[in-house]
Amino acid sequence: MSLKHYQTCPLCEATCGVVIEHDGREVLGIRGDDDDPFSRGYICPKAAALVDIHQDPDRLRQPVRRVGDRWEPMGWDEALDHCAERLADVQRRHGRDAVALYRGNPIAHGYAALLYSEALATALGTRSRYSATSVDQLPHMLASLHVFGHQALFAVPDLERTAHLVIIGGNPLVSNGSLMTAPDMRSRLAAIRARGGRVVVIDPRRTETAKVADEHHFVRPGADAALLAAMVHTLFDEKLDRPARLTSMMDGVESIRAAVARFTPERVAGAVGLEATTIRRIAREIAQAPSAAVYGRVGISVAEFGGLSCWLLLAMNALTGNLDRAGGLMFPTPPIDFLALLDRLDLRGSHGRRKSRVRGLPEFGGELPVSSLAEDMEVPGPGRIRAFVSLLGNPVLSTPNGRRLDRALAGLDFVVAVDLYVNETTRHADVILPGTFALERDHYDAALHLVATRNTAKWSPPLFEKKDDQRHDWQIMLELALRTSERAGLRRGLLSRLAGPAARRIRPDQLVDLLLRLGPYELSLAKLREHPHGLDLGPLVPRLPDVLRTRDRRVHLAPAPLVADLDRLAAGLDREPADGELLLIGRRSLRSNNSWMHNSHRLVKGPARCTLLMHPEDARQRGLAEGDVVAVASRVGEVQVPLTVTDDVMKGVVSLPHGWGHGRPGVQLSVASAHPGASINDLTDDAFIDTYAGTSVLNGTPVQVKQRVHTDAGE
Repeated sequence: MSLKHYQTCPLCEATCGVVIEHDGREVLGIRGDDDDPFSRGYICPKAAALVDIHQDPDRLRQPVRRVGDRWEPMGWDEALDHCAERLADVQRRHGRDAVALYRGNPIAHGYAALLYSEALATALGTRSRYSATSVDQLPHMLASLHVFGHQALFAVPDLERTAHLVIIGGNPLVSNGSLMTAPDMRSRLAAIRARGGRVVVIDPRRTETAKVADEHHFVRPGADAALLAAMVHTLFDEKLDRPARLTSMMDGVESIRAAVARFTPERVAGAVGLEATTIRRIAREIAQAPSAAVYGRVGISVAEFGGLSCWLLLAMNALTGNLDRAGGLMFPTPPIDFLALLDRLDLRGSHGRRKSRVRGLPEFGGELPVSSLAEDMEVPGPGRIRAFVSLLGNPVLSTPNGRRLDRALAGLDFVVAVDLYVNETTRHADVILPGTFALERDHYDAALHLVATRNTAKWSPPLFEKKDDQRHDWQIMLELALRTSERAGLRRGLLSRLAGPAARRIRPDQLVDLLLRLGPYELSLAKLREHPHGLDLGPLVPRLPDVLRTRDRRVHLAPAPLVADLDRLAAGLDREPADGELLLIGRRSLRSNNSWMHNSHRLVKGPARCTLLMHPEDARQRGLAEGDVVAVASRVGEVQVPLTVTDDVMKGVVSLPHGWGHGRPGVQLSVASAHPGASINDLTDDAFIDTYAGTSVLNGTPVQVKQRVHTDAGE
């Protein structure tokens, strides 16, 4: 008999509803849920692969410890006690900061892991905290902290009502938004055009999104800040600024007018790669549209001037009167008041309160940039990292100069990973603690409602009950927290107020229920269980000034540190590339989810996707042809990949996808190892950073495509 289970797919930010057909023991099929009020039946190929991960024979289901070049099973109590003792021992001998904690991207896609990873961080008491944030959205959070007073206060495009959408450095047809949670972006973009609106894409690559837009413009990687500064300049120069609606709650208009005066379209055109007349037209059309939203994503944030780009993007929306208005950028009203929760945990945000040990890079939100992680493991001295805790992450493939981190991990005293696989990072672990996967646990999107383009709520119960010998991620993190703090003789933060037995009795779903009841809609888990497809809570509504967290409850449009950083931008406008130099950018595929979905055959079958895209003119100049295997070299490394020649990339730019590189020894991913690809982060440079934000530059790495590698027999 076929049964139906309704769930939210937890694999990316889209929060698509799925219907899982099953017989009580096995999954029979997965399709989109037509009755989900947000995704309305849409799913991408990754959702169908949920069953592949659930059934994967390579997936770990009990703790293992590394013994030489093999792995031995362990019991849960033995494994947790061993990890707690080793971590506590490192802290006793070398100080609390000698243990580093890294949180990977999946942490944000599960409410329980999100809550309990913070409990573990608090219990360890280490200041050596890192996460995927500093190779992703940190500059957006930094801009929000400066302008709105809170790192998690995001303004997102009101896609349902906008008349003019400009996308800079984003590819939402593949990402389904990202910091703009919106499943089925193809239909949403088509709806904008159907009601007479326009979609404009600005990107160094003619992306999948660009191909369905009204117009696409190439822009040089890393030049987004100069482009946005010139667009803001145009608003003032042509008297197109419309801040009147926000005047009573916004400061800094005159300061930003003076700050961008030198960034005329004519001055920046060469650096940007767009004609001055085009820059002016784009700005003019935004200002004159009935409503408009300018959206930027990872392409602008992981660049040399990412902090400036994300700030100027907010300024562009505010100065055209499109901040906190229908059709512009608006603030979601999530069912759980996550901002209030972060306030209570003292996680409103910070920047530069302390510096990394070796290079002095600034912390953000209590975390250090991952570009400093390897050196803080390698360089001797007080505070050197001796042990590493990896939570649902694979930083060897996802952070810059991955081979350096690979070497550094091999030299640590102790490594423990909470993960499902022996991957490129966890192969260095002494112990791996595998949690349950999506079909074995409940789900609520606590974090992603902060960036949703419509207010909704949905609770997903588990499809299958976990087995007695399994543990949820939150249980693993809680036990590590309690057992390590007990051995170290310490109780910090939350754990100082909860005795161990009490902490173990409180379930995370009980916390969610309480937070829902305290939220703006006064919901409960019981209410959500009555609506298994989810609840539609309505469109975005204006929320200023009440939602602001600045001390004076005003929008600070011209933060002094960012205004000052414009000097650095101006100084780099005339920089010329070295002879033969190309700029490397990343890309993603709808069939990929960072590095960890490549062990599903259905997602990696077919033509190789890990290829280098190069413009035909650049290929001709180097004597290269379609299908050649080329060596791509940067300051820190070299990889070899097949070449795809296409005019979908700007001249002078090459593109390699993110998340590949599964050919390292010791990895136990049978499908991924058969389709290894090359890691773009063996080329990105941990010394190349946005010096103000402290984030890694992954978009615009200088590379040389040095030679043609002949693979035919006899050559």
